[in-house]
Formats: sequence, C-alpha cells, structure tokens
Amino acid sequence: MKIMIAEDDTTTRLMLQGLLKKWGFDTVDAVNGKEAWNLLKGKDFPQVILLDWEMPGIDGLEICQRVKKFKKELPPYIIMLTVRDSKDEIVQGLEAGADDYITKPFDENELRARINVAKRMVRIQLSLSKKIKELEEAMDHVKKLQGIIPICSFCHRIRNDAKAWDSLERYFQNYSDAKFSHGVCPDCAKKHYPDIELEGK
Repeated sequence: MKIMIAEDDTTTRLMLQGLLKKWGFDTVDAVNGKEAWNLLKGKDFPQVILLDWEMPGIDGLEICQRVKKFKKELPPYIIMLTVRDSKDEIVQGLEAGADDYITKPFDENELRARINVAKRMVRIQLSLSKKIKELEEAMDHVKKLQGIIPICSFCHRIRNDAKAWDSLERYFQNYSDAKFSHGVCPDCAKKHYPDIELEGK
C-alpha cells in the first residue's frame, strides 16, 4: 500500500518516512499543497494520505474538500495530521472530508493503529468495488436474457452483441450459468427412430 506524506516541515516529513518504511509501507512525499494535489489527480494516486492542515499553496482543508468532490471510484483515505487541536477545528477537518484526525505531537503507536484502520478500510472498499462490478455484470446478463432475443426463424441461431450468430446452446452458456444436456423428446423419437420401443410406453 502506498501512503502519501503531505507535510511541509522537513523534520516531521523525514520522521514519518522512517516510521512508515519501518512498518512496511511505500511512501510518496509532497512538500506543499500543490504537489499533493497533483499527485492525487494522477492515475496511480496514493490510497492513504497523511495530510498536514497548514501547507503553502493549497492547505489541507481545501485538499480534503477537493477530494470529497472526486469522481474516482475509490477515493483516498485521508488522515489529517496537524497541530490544530480544538474541537471546532477537528469537526471542521472531518466535515471537510478527512476520514480521521490526529493532532501533533502524535504518539507512534496511535499513528500505527490509525494507519492499520485505514489499510483495512481500503481493503474493504476494494472488495466492495469488486463485488459491485460482479453484480453489475450479472445484472447485465440478466437484462440480456430478459430482453428481446433476435433468433433466426429457420435455424434458431441467436444474434449476439458482436452481430455474429451463435447456436442457442452457446448463447445461453455465454450469458447465463445454464448447462445443456441433450436428449430426445417422445415426438422426435417417434419421427427419427420409429422402430425403437420407448420405455414406459
């Protein structure tokens, strides 16, 4: 998991780098709000952010507000890490879009515990996103089977999404979990095998 350290204070940033690497996390750094925002706009953006409130350019509060408006499927998990410790400021940070809030100076064990919570939340989001995609695909298949199916009046083949013609068996196997077993109905048995006595007749 990649964690962004958005912190303009060099001492704090280096200390966080050391702790996160010791705990097994990859890090990427931003020394001001503009750098942090540019990284967040990228395709491979960090999944978790340790975000300082007071940074030059764009402050942490504004970054939270921008991330809140993201159109990304899985927005990053933001931990606000700041010296601002009044109840009003904590509420302001959380309402702006931060997922968690830690005041400086911070306790290492508490920070590690909060990051592990973030890690679990990111994994849950990824799992839910995967399940949603699977459900959407399943619903798409159901809609196809419930809609009008173009079938040839003569050979009974079905036109698929690629405008090609599939056998009835192949079409339903592609768009459902149905499996086919072949047999012979009584009428066809009489027609094609008139000399064979049917069981149970």
